[in-house]
Amino acid sequence: MKKVLFTHSFFYKLDYKQWKFKQPYPPLGTLFAASLLRENNYSVSLFDTNLRDSPHEILEALEREMPEYLVIYDDGFNYLTKMCLTNMREAAFEMIEIAKGFGCTIVVSSSDASDHYEEYLDHGADFIVIGEAEMTLLELLNEIQKPTPLIETVVGLAFQNNSQTHLTGSRQVLRELDILPLPAWDLVNIDEYRQIWIEHHGYFSLNLATTRGCPYKCNWCAKPIYGNRYNTRSPERVVEEVELLITKHKPDHFWICDDIFGLKPGWIQSFRDLLKEKNLQIKYKIQSRVDLLLQEDTIDALAESGLETVWVGAESGSQKILDAMDKGTKVEQIGEATKLLQQNGIKVAFFLQFGYLGETKEDIKKTKDMVLNLMPDEIGISVSYPLPGTKFYDKVKLQLQDKANWTDSDDLDTMFSSSQDRDFYRKLPRYIHKLYRKKRGIMKFKELLRHPLRVNYKNLRPVLATLYYIPSIVMDKLRLRKYDSFRDDNCF
Repeated sequence: MKKVLFTHSFFYKLDYKQWKFKQPYPPLGTLFAASLLRENNYSVSLFDTNLRDSPHEILEALEREMPEYLVIYDDGFNYLTKMCLTNMREAAFEMIEIAKGFGCTIVVSSSDASDHYEEYLDHGADFIVIGEAEMTLLELLNEIQKPTPLIETVVGLAFQNNSQTHLTGSRQVLRELDILPLPAWDLVNIDEYRQIWIEHHGYFSLNLATTRGCPYKCNWCAKPIYGNRYNTRSPERVVEEVELLITKHKPDHFWICDDIFGLKPGWIQSFRDLLKEKNLQIKYKIQSRVDLLLQEDTIDALAESGLETVWVGAESGSQKILDAMDKGTKVEQIGEATKLLQQNGIKVAFFLQFGYLGETKEDIKKTKDMVLNLMPDEIGISVSYPLPGTKFYDKVKLQLQDKANWTDSDDLDTMFSSSQDRDFYRKLPRYIHKLYRKKRGIMKFKELLRHPLRVNYKNLRPVLATLYYIPSIVMDKLRLRKYDSFRDDNCF
């Protein structure tokens, strides 16, 4: 039985922003691939980089397992892997170099490797899997073991032969996701994850995936793994996994990490009904679109199934910017969906994006005003990031400056020419965050005045934090006024 050691290139501890949040999730995509290989008579193990300090630690796993194959398989359900962060690429190169010393055949599957396969091959990888990887990986390993392997017959690969790079074409994505076995959760040290969650948040969350792909065409969103197709697992299969995880690992909460949750008509309603049938009461969060949430009885069904939080791609409070992004949503829909969700007891979180092409101070002000008027329960802010393979990238590639990738997800560096310099867009997200936190503190203070019996340390924290945000906002505004877009005080 051939031994396969799986790993991935994302290190939570090496990504400042993510480690600060203390919300690590197991590498779900990696676990799907490992489970499929094990079902096909391979011996699989996992070097889980999430909670490790250095790529060099893979040395111990290689010495222990002595695998024939090292598979660096990034989690396609983790949006950070799409960003091709330089610390991930460097970690992958280091692990490739170490594994080469053990004589391993090295296979890499990641968004970055799909876009830059030459660099990975030049650093010692034997094969790059381009696109959705499970079936390609299985066929590749089966082919390698034949007396006369014909690697070129395996669709979905990049590899070198006689110093020439060969591409074997594009593989069709899986349509029937239920043919995949459940992820190999037993490979993960669940207790390590549980300890971090409980210590920092008081509950334990695990990740699930119910779909692959996204049919929408936001022009800044890269889809090198699952593409524009949208394929779903059946609600029966998902509920089977939910029941398994509750029985074995007892999570308090689930993060359903689909790009778009519940797009298929009737899926959410069936999911709700199956949970009720099995008497499974769960709390979970999702990502969705405001226009999708406003369809039929979607919000009611989500609330009844246990949805706690929905992250929506609000992106901007300017319709001009949403249209430029090919977002396909309206600013009015953001407000309508936010109010309906909150009325149904569901928390709303906004993904926001500054720095898109053509953004002016008026557009920035509209986004700021939208946030402070709607007051979502949480916000996440980034600056526009050109990913290879997107229309947005094609628009700005001739303007790209000396930097091609962020180092980590806290970088917030603009990589193309814009109306403001890089420093402006590093400071702007922090300023907006402080304005938002200040208003939340004021709202909490008014609530405690109405209900003094609710006063406790947890409720007082945002109120006390306001004492910091007020002078800090003043200082930030003074710093930002040196930039053209900020000189008009009416802008903010």
